[in-house]
Amino acid sequence: MDDDTGGNDGVDNEETDGAGDSDTDADAGGETTDTDDDALTYAEAGVDIDESEAATAALVAATGAGDAGGGETSDGATGPAGDYAGLIEAGEGYLGLATDGVGTKLLVAEALDDYSTVGIDCVAMNANDLVAAGVEPAAFVDYLAVEEPGEDVAEQIGAGLAVGAERAGVALLGGETAVMPEVIRDLDLAGTCAGFATDEQLFDGTARTGDALVGWAATGIHSNGLTLAREAVTREHDYTDPCPFGDYDTLGTALLEPTRIYADLLRPMRDHDVRAAAHVTGGGWGNLERLGGHHYRVTDPWPTKPVFEFVQEAGGVSDAEMHRTFNMGTGFVAAVDPSRAEELAGATGGRVIGRVASDDSAAAGGDTDDTATVSIRGVEL
Repeated sequence: MDDDTGGNDGVDNEETDGAGDSDTDADAGGETTDTDDDALTYAEAGVDIDESEAATAALVAATGAGDAGGGETSDGATGPAGDYAGLIEAGEGYLGLATDGVGTKLLVAEALDDYSTVGIDCVAMNANDLVAAGVEPAAFVDYLAVEEPGEDVAEQIGAGLAVGAERAGVALLGGETAVMPEVIRDLDLAGTCAGFATDEQLFDGTARTGDALVGWAATGIHSNGLTLAREAVTREHDYTDPCPFGDYDTLGTALLEPTRIYADLLRPMRDHDVRAAAHVTGGGWGNLERLGGHHYRVTDPWPTKPVFEFVQEAGGVSDAEMHRTFNMGTGFVAAVDPSRAEELAGATGGRVIGRVASDDSAAAGGDTDDTATVSIRGVEL
């Protein structure tokens, strides 16, 4: 969820490392270090990852939900490494469930009075998590909580949900609308996506040393990190200001660019024996760490989109903080045998962006501890 802890993930839309250490310079806007008085971090913008993860851990412990290691519980619940979806045995395979919301991107929609695309985001954030587990999305239900009902807003959201469902190939099975004026300011939108996979179709969830990393482009910021992005953009600008990049009329419109849905990648990834996949959402490039204790060397990611450069310069955000928070132009990554990587990339409009390396300490003859690391654009995460 955006700004809140997600289901199995622990962190999702708005969650990432808050005050990350960095002494690197910003890509845009000159030098940006943690010592800069005006440099923004995610925690300072309002999202503290440590508090978020502690709250999630407390919730999971209290419910007795499935263990974080992907093992099976007494009620048949299980999950692959990465925990993008909750799985439970169902007949010949597994029922997969993912739940998520649009988060504070809704505040941009409110400011522009344009809710036409947030339904796409709602479907995307859920369907993409299922795809990362190897589960084919099948059905979706939404939950809309409002301060007061409004036909025009509801119609816009419904139209977006319909577009998202078509792109994800899922059936919309209804949902719930709750009017709660004492709880909600304006509205909140979340949903749950269900899918199915056989045991053979599920991704193993763990990359192997030597695997190639194939990545697919993002459309924009997607639906995570908006708390930081909004704080940076509105320091000296309004959402209605003309946008100096791309084909967007306003800065707010650029922030509202809907999340890409990656459901079309699932079958090609299965055909090419993908071992594990990462939906690059909350936590940014740290999501690769969910693929196992390796060093992920990202040497050729998709280009950084102008919206990220604008956010970084406006907020004086460090390189490390940007990559811990945002997708930076690459929204989905898969680990696959290097002999299949170019073929997979060519068949799906992706590109080989890096590789899975052995732990550096092991290469140096030291002890290993299964700690995953990511290097990208000179940043070590």
